[in-house]
Amino acid sequence: MFPSSSPEAGRDPWPDDPRSGPAGPARGLPPGPRTGPTDDGEPRRERGPRRARKGGAPRRPDDEPAEPEAEVVEPVDVRKPLSLTVAGFAALLGVGLVLGAQTAGPGHRLPFAFIVFGVQLLFVLAWTMAMRPPALLLVAVVSAAVAGAADVAAVQSDIAALAPLGYVAAGGFLLGVLGQLVRRVDRIRVTDSLGTTLLIVVGVVAFATLITLSRIPAGTQAITVCLAATGVALTVARLTDAVLPWPRLAPQVPRGAAGVVAGAMIGTLTSAVLGSYLVGFTPTSAALIGLVTAATAVLADLAVGYAEAGRLMAGEPPTLWIARHMQGPLGGFALAAPAAYAMCVLFL
Repeated sequence: MFPSSSPEAGRDPWPDDPRSGPAGPARGLPPGPRTGPTDDGEPRRERGPRRARKGGAPRRPDDEPAEPEAEVVEPVDVRKPLSLTVAGFAALLGVGLVLGAQTAGPGHRLPFAFIVFGVQLLFVLAWTMAMRPPALLLVAVVSAAVAGAADVAAVQSDIAALAPLGYVAAGGFLLGVLGQLVRRVDRIRVTDSLGTTLLIVVGVVAFATLITLSRIPAGTQAITVCLAATGVALTVARLTDAVLPWPRLAPQVPRGAAGVVAGAMIGTLTSAVLGSYLVGFTPTSAALIGLVTAATAVLADLAVGYAEAGRLMAGEPPTLWIARHMQGPLGGFALAAPAAYAMCVLFL
């Protein structure tokens, strides 16, 4: 009925010692790092993270593209004769406007108005030739007409104010835009010429503020102080560029920061010296208005250089060289004129 031997008969008993050889990992767990000796009996070395190569970056795979090198821009050479010529032009322009202001008197504004009108025509010629709007002749004619109308308004208005000049500027800008819209050829680029037309029209009207300034008390003295500071600042800035154009503000612009700073400082000093001799001024008040006009002029001159460099980098062909280099000093005086009017009205 029952077997004479148990089912365990014939099997080896449980071994007393554990099995020889490395024990396998527990079921369900990953194998741990081997820390024992190697097969040769030497201790096993643990490897840490890979370090970068000595003296360089880690090795990159061959298929990874190399980073492009930065393009080196060669600085534009500063031509000393040209800087000296522009400095002389700025000095002559300042002397002409200052001496012309001395001819103005009650009931005798026409001589100064003729001088201002001549400077306005130079401004129109230089800026239209340098910026080249689509309808160049139309913009030049309209700007010249606006210059004459602004001078007449500044002389003939009952009250010495800027409102008549503002009306003339708005009418001239509107006339220039409408004239370009009528021309089918220039209609496509009319948006490009809006800024140019506005800039030239506002520039010629800005010169007319000198006539308005000569009609208010202490206006002639203010013109003398401000325009003398402006002329000295522009002249010194260009002379410094001819001698020491350093540090360069941009490789494409042949101007240096030393000239800009030195011009503004010496222009301010000139106005302070004049203020100690003119009636109605003190060295402090003259230095204040001289600082504003001198700094405004040199920054406007510098901005013209940046604009010209931008046009050349965009691939536009260079324009008439005399117009390009007259543009900076004329722009500086155009911006200094309303600044002188504002400083005279606010602080004197």
